[in-house]
Amino acid sequence: MLENWFEGDLKIQVADSPKQLGANAASHLEKLLKSIIKNKGEARLILATGTSQFDFLEELKEKDIEWDKITVFHLDEYIGLTSDHPASFRNYLKTRILDIVKPKRVNLLDGDAHSINHEIEEYSSLLKEKPIDIACVGIGENGHLAFNDPGVADFNDSNTVKRVELDKACRQQQFNEGWFPSLDAVPKEALTLTIPAIMSANFISCVVPELRKAKAVYNAVKGKITDQNPASILRKHQNSILFLDRDSASFFNKNNL
Repeated sequence: MLENWFEGDLKIQVADSPKQLGANAASHLEKLLKSIIKNKGEARLILATGTSQFDFLEELKEKDIEWDKITVFHLDEYIGLTSDHPASFRNYLKTRILDIVKPKRVNLLDGDAHSINHEIEEYSSLLKEKPIDIACVGIGENGHLAFNDPGVADFNDSNTVKRVELDKACRQQQFNEGWFPSLDAVPKEALTLTIPAIMSANFISCVVPELRKAKAVYNAVKGKITDQNPASILRKHQNSILFLDRDSASFFNKNNL
């Protein structure tokens, strides 16, 4: 099995385990951030959430990074959840890394804002203040990037942030991961950075462990590049890297690559 290869512009790297994947991705991000901060004096970083990011974030918070020179954003947030809800992505990032490393500035999407339209406008403005240096993302079981599910993903979206309806496969994944007590409890709507907003980052790091992601990974790497297969767009980003483990890369073995 190939350990490192390119598919389009996307570099693919396979680790032996989720922990090693997380370590590799954290080391990669550390090097990028050091280089960017050396050249610019600051960096603008988007962080992903979900169970797939656990090992990566555990490793990242131990790295020698000048967090006081970094502005952090995140990819998405459920509409209607408070910031202290266990499944809130704001809560996830604060407790797992942000409250520990204390970045210079943190901008998090407010899913229970009084005016969702105003929140979209404000967050879009923050993202557009300066270029985004690095976007850290994952791939959903349905192939989504952030909450750009098949059916709402748009490679030519004119928006930077938008309100979306989550498809059943996406909501089922959130329930299966243990974030909610039932499928009915999973919110039906969310805020998400759009595909063009993610692709505008100068570098993209995509972390995807686990067997349950193997089909989505294979489709992203080998399937047609279409907004019905959202993660496939990563193959068109010139500075993108996909970190896999043996399980998430297992479909490549099945297809004799």
